[in-house]
Amino acid sequence: MVHPDAWKHTSFTQRAGGLSVKEGGRRGNQMVPQADAMLRLRLLTWDVKDTLLRLRLPVGESYSAEAQAFGLQVPAEVLNRSFSQAYKSQNQRFPNYGLGQGLSSKQWWLGVVLETFRLAGVHDSSVLRLVAEKLYRDYSSPKNWELLPGASETLRWCQQLGIPMAVVSNSDRRVQEILSQCNLRQYFQFVLTSEEVGFAKPDKRIFLKALHSAKVEPQLAAHVGDHYVNDYLAARKAGLHSFLFKMAEEPIESDMEVPENHLLPSLSDLRGRIEKG
Repeated sequence: MVHPDAWKHTSFTQRAGGLSVKEGGRRGNQMVPQADAMLRLRLLTWDVKDTLLRLRLPVGESYSAEAQAFGLQVPAEVLNRSFSQAYKSQNQRFPNYGLGQGLSSKQWWLGVVLETFRLAGVHDSSVLRLVAEKLYRDYSSPKNWELLPGASETLRWCQQLGIPMAVVSNSDRRVQEILSQCNLRQYFQFVLTSEEVGFAKPDKRIFLKALHSAKVEPQLAAHVGDHYVNDYLAARKAGLHSFLFKMAEEPIESDMEVPENHLLPSLSDLRGRIEKG
């Protein structure tokens, strides 16, 4: 497996995982190598949020609609801003759902919702707790989730190839049920969430746990995700290959060094880049 920094250098060939690499492509002001052969894999891991599933509506719109059902009038754009602040603060104070501080993931999320509304100027705790409980239930079901284009078709294609697959996700344990209700759980041998394993991406231990569970060497595994640091780089630092999912309309930041053949403008672009090892 090649360390991510190796992509900064000129052309080379790496055979261990069945991958031949040559110079090509550009990110920012630098040329980066481009892979020209299919990866031979015995494990393919997937991120979930914004890779396979995404929210049907922005958080502020869902929160505003739920609040209205309880008689509260709070603009969606205000709730979008306050949610970003509340989520960031909660994550800094209580990383990975506060597991190390004795919280449950449900308590963690209820805290985010309550703080979101308080920052938006709503302080009726009795009503807010009802709103928070309802939102927690709603986000546990397919009601607020939808599949990314090509998700089912790509997973089905990988399954037909015979490539074992798993989920590696910074999420709470509800993702298991959400995947099931969205008819995706059937494609995965196992699902690893940061809540259940105790550490979150970009901590490489969650990827090493996946490799151990599948009994696969890292050079025969790859990860697909939408986050440059948590998915693309973190997987590579754990020794896996990786693909960065960025839909065609999403910008690629100038400091992202990603070979052209590691970019997936659509999930279906994975076809022709991997095969069973």
